[in-house]
Amino acid sequence: MGLSEKKDAAEFEDHQHVEVGETLPPELEALLHTEPLKGLTSAEVDERTARFGRNEIAEKKTNPFLKFLSYFTGAIAYLIELAFILSGVVEDWIDFGIIGGLLVINALIGFIEESKADAALDALKNTLALKSRVFRDGKLVEVESSSLVPGDIMAVRLGDIIPADGRLLGLTVDGSESEVNLQVDQSALTGESLPVEKKRSDTVYSSSICKQGQMLAVVTKTGANTFIGRAANLISITNEQGHFQKIVNQIGNFLVIITVSMVVIIFIYLILRRKAEVDHLSRKDVFDVLRDVLVLTVAAIPVGLPTVMSVTMAVGAKQLAAKQVIVKRLTAVEEMASVSVLCSDKTGTLTLNKLTFDEPFLKPGFTKEDLLLYSYLASEPGANDPIEMAVRTAAKRDVPLLAECTGHTVPGFKVTSFVPFNPATKLTQATVIDHHAGETSFRVAKGAPQVIVKLVGGDDDATRAVNMLARRGLRALGVARTAPGTADEWRLVGMISLLDPPRPDSGETIRRCESMGVVVKMVTGDQLIIAKEVAARLGMSRAILDANSLTDPGVTDAQLADRCLHADGFAQVIPEHKYRVVELLQSKGLLVGMTGDGVNDAPALKKANVGIAVHDCTDAARSAADIVLLAPGLSTIVDGILTSRAIFQRMRSYALYRITSTVHFLIFFFIITLAFRWQMKAILLIFIAVLNDAATLVISVDNAQISRHPDKWRIGQLITLSVILGCFLTALSFAVFFVARDVFHIPDDAGKQSEDDSKDGRMETIIYLNVSSAPHFTIFSTRLAGFFWENLPSLTFTAAILATQVFAMFISIFGIKSLTTPIGAGWGVSLLAISLAYFVLLDAVKVFVFRIWSFELTVRLWPTRARKDRLRHKKERLVIEARVRANVEKVRRVCKVIYAADAFRRAGHARASRATTTQGV
Repeated sequence: MGLSEKKDAAEFEDHQHVEVGETLPPELEALLHTEPLKGLTSAEVDERTARFGRNEIAEKKTNPFLKFLSYFTGAIAYLIELAFILSGVVEDWIDFGIIGGLLVINALIGFIEESKADAALDALKNTLALKSRVFRDGKLVEVESSSLVPGDIMAVRLGDIIPADGRLLGLTVDGSESEVNLQVDQSALTGESLPVEKKRSDTVYSSSICKQGQMLAVVTKTGANTFIGRAANLISITNEQGHFQKIVNQIGNFLVIITVSMVVIIFIYLILRRKAEVDHLSRKDVFDVLRDVLVLTVAAIPVGLPTVMSVTMAVGAKQLAAKQVIVKRLTAVEEMASVSVLCSDKTGTLTLNKLTFDEPFLKPGFTKEDLLLYSYLASEPGANDPIEMAVRTAAKRDVPLLAECTGHTVPGFKVTSFVPFNPATKLTQATVIDHHAGETSFRVAKGAPQVIVKLVGGDDDATRAVNMLARRGLRALGVARTAPGTADEWRLVGMISLLDPPRPDSGETIRRCESMGVVVKMVTGDQLIIAKEVAARLGMSRAILDANSLTDPGVTDAQLADRCLHADGFAQVIPEHKYRVVELLQSKGLLVGMTGDGVNDAPALKKANVGIAVHDCTDAARSAADIVLLAPGLSTIVDGILTSRAIFQRMRSYALYRITSTVHFLIFFFIITLAFRWQMKAILLIFIAVLNDAATLVISVDNAQISRHPDKWRIGQLITLSVILGCFLTALSFAVFFVARDVFHIPDDAGKQSEDDSKDGRMETIIYLNVSSAPHFTIFSTRLAGFFWENLPSLTFTAAILATQVFAMFISIFGIKSLTTPIGAGWGVSLLAISLAYFVLLDAVKVFVFRIWSFELTVRLWPTRARKDRLRHKKERLVIEARVRANVEKVRRVCKVIYAADAFRRAGHARASRATTTQGV
């Protein structure tokens, strides 16, 4: 019987801390056998410094002037610069000044907004210790941390910032064996929520902080080769073009191609026509043609596109700042609207990064208040240990007797002796007099669960409870007290459980993000069991993988990307792993956001499309991020997503309107110049471009319909719809031209481009008002994907758009000398009314195009092999997903039947039990 009981007795499970292994090359390993109390000689230090370099992170500075010049690059910028140069060549100084001013303004906006966003390496450098104690030439001396080399023997003490990666030797500074292991806080590097115990032969990392103990260590890696140095290197190599800049360049490339093509053809045509009209082409003739073409180019290209986009994003950044969301990189405002995956660090981001009292295990006869009171009595006053602080904080919060007490004095109790924590005994003890029980004294103990269970003579229930807590990643502490009237008969009170808990708003933020189509994935350096427990408490799925799943040599990058896509998170990762997760998700065509607060998050924050540094983050994280949250928690991220999606809709609206206007402008003037030899006065072309672009600046304050899913530009759809709407507008302009010429017999003045009495001029005014108003009113339609009345524009926006066209109508009705010929109220009001009515027709066309548009349609229209393969894979994936959903539904139905059958069985047993009881009575 005794053997059986012993065999069946519960045993504590051993949960090993998983640490990232450090492999050293043999040639480096050979340099680490330094005699501990002698250290390296000065000659050896000099030789190794020359070989490995100084222990510092190299700075990579960007020339501010070159950075400023970089804002003059891009397809649209090149086209504007070409117009700028041509205007100088033909001595059109007014256009020269306007275009030059716009170029400088656009560059200044980008340069000023982003000038403070490149300090990530400086912040990482500042985390390194400045001075270190090392053995050199047989003496323990203090040296600059930057002078450390592999093989140096450094002393690590309580409170030290560790200056380089090193291997612990298990020795103190006097050469004796160290009795106490180190407790090292490396949460800012690895994301682990608790200090990590480090023993002999373990690796300590540069920039981590020693929280307990002292020990010698041999330096293994310095500078860029350290754990933090590799993170700095990842930041320095991450300098990709932003998503928004790629989109603007795609739009610009399309506009450049059609603008240059048509303008070159028109230039050749006008030169040939002028040559046919005169015997010999003079320099003045060529310049006159060039000036006409230049004006057409300036009026056609979206000179104001970068400015309108920048102003819209700047207004959005100001709105976010009011919600304690600081935008460091302006284009991140737009990119946040398209983020579909949000990778989040756990410690300090989803959680509080502070140990907190959780639901305890209690023995019968004791309450939670008893457990906390006894643990408080057995706590060391003033100790800064995170576990002790968590216990004392919980006790003062939940025990009424302790709520008002000052210091460590407990009303009604007096601690007569206290035995502090000892690494050998692993517990604290206190002898206490209970004044409530008539000066009766008793003893309390608090310590490691194994020690406390042994102290009380064993307890299987407590052992199983501790094992269960450990499987969930919770830290346990045992509490016991002596029985009344005895000095050595210990009774178990219970087990305290401690956890770094989720922030109060984290769960709700995750649910709101997912309701908006943003999938949240946890990426943490903490242990796998802790990550799963926190995920469960946040309402996330527990499909959390460890870092090994990211380094499997037998898996392709495509398979790893799928693994990242379907996992709910990753644990036990280092900075390279976080960076890799973001990179793999981006390879799937996704825009990825990353939140974090530590040095270990900085590379991933820099790599992500939108890096978000949370409240109380490190300088490295803040500097690498695009957006910084000033308020605790993640709830402001939801505000950021909503605001950015509103901004996205405004920018997309303007882009669609501006491309449509450009297409209409170019097609109409291309055809009418070549087919009918008709040209408009240059000043009117410039007037249309400047007046209409200035009015659309107010789109930054327009009402916006916020999407319930991540926004996408869909450039193919945008350009196709712009071309369709542009063709419809061209048809309207030609209809107005022909009706005016053939029905109302208004002269078109073809070939009469000089200012003389024989020129009628009314046709110019009529076409001016049509070309000004009809495309401009389409912005009321391009504001949203549905019908225009589903979300009405703001009064400010409506007033600005209408005011410009009413102004254009009045100068057309009454005329302005040398600008417009009066056409009368009938023509003016009619043209404006037609433009207003026509935008309703274009609105219906837009809705139809949006409804029929699909990837399958684009493959039929543009059937490249790659696109056909992508469509086939997409259909196969949909079939698989449908099959999985059907199988899951079958399993659910089977489970319901099983649960129902089990319920009937239990009900039958209950009835039979009641019947038996009744018969017995």
